[in-house]
Amino acid sequence: MPISDLLLDWYDRHARDLPWRTSPAARRDGVRPDPYQVWLSEIMLQQTTVAAVKDYFRKFTERWPEVSDLAAARDEDVMAAWAGLGYYARARNLLKCARVVANDHDGRFPEDREVLLTLPGIGPYTASAIAAIAFDAPETVVDGNVERVMARLHDIHAPLPGSKRELTERAGDHTPRLRAGDYAQAVMDLGATICTPRNPACGICPLRDPCVARAQGTAAELPKKSPKKPKPVRQGVAYVARRADGAWLLETRPPQGLLGGMLGWPVTDWIEEGMPPHDPPIEANWHDPALEARHTFTHFHLRLAIRTVQLPMDATPHRGDFVPHAAFRPADLPTLMRKVFDLSHATLRDLEGDPELP
Repeated sequence: MPISDLLLDWYDRHARDLPWRTSPAARRDGVRPDPYQVWLSEIMLQQTTVAAVKDYFRKFTERWPEVSDLAAARDEDVMAAWAGLGYYARARNLLKCARVVANDHDGRFPEDREVLLTLPGIGPYTASAIAAIAFDAPETVVDGNVERVMARLHDIHAPLPGSKRELTERAGDHTPRLRAGDYAQAVMDLGATICTPRNPACGICPLRDPCVARAQGTAAELPKKSPKKPKPVRQGVAYVARRADGAWLLETRPPQGLLGGMLGWPVTDWIEEGMPPHDPPIEANWHDPALEARHTFTHFHLRLAIRTVQLPMDATPHRGDFVPHAAFRPADLPTLMRKVFDLSHATLRDLEGDPELP
């Protein structure tokens, strides 16, 4: 039996129940996936886990149920709703893409992969996934789960990322012309639930018989990966200031770069050698609580020393704006900035003698 048939038979019985997914039974009854939800889930899932995405997806689709609703949303509202999900360039491109679809494509996602590739934030993987899952186009969808399944199925020992092309070709060999969307999701489900990175459950795998790595006893060591270079460490300073009326001094980061467009505490530059020059948003008697927020980005580790201060009502910063306490929601901050807030919380409370400080 072809690999695709084995997987589709297994998927029909064991498909994961996900909020953005149209089940195999519903598809047999003629229910088509919503391209907007497919696109939104794929963007959210980039470099993020299914468990982390579920609640974000539900909140987004409740607040913005159609792509036209998202296209009309305020940038700051979308960025705040995205806070904590990470990789914030995705959120900026999410808005750009929604507006292009709404304005240039009459609110409908293109079915053709090549046209999808012209939309902001949609790369080769995402274009293939949308075309296959939303429109059943016979496109080859390859993520980390698919690479792992293909490496084991064919016992490919060449390390990633060098073996990506071969793994993609193998995946393409198995992609069926019918039910391509269900097949793509089946391979990803297999990798997520059975053909896992550690301790794969080969005994209950629908591909156990044709799997070469299982027969050779090499499944657990595949796929192999080239050694990663150690990440450098950058350092900086974050300034947390609260005015006498409870307002917080925050700034919106530039639209480009890390945490672009996100609300956060004023910070210095982040550098690898030593500490950057002191660059506070206002001249004041800044307190050093000897606290450091640590965070890891894709290419480096960051250590932010924290400075705190209580400001008088007539304080005039040269960077940032005061946000009234009633309008301040720590949950709207990106994870790094929430770490800074959480660490500085007790220090500011002690400085102000305010046990009600949130």
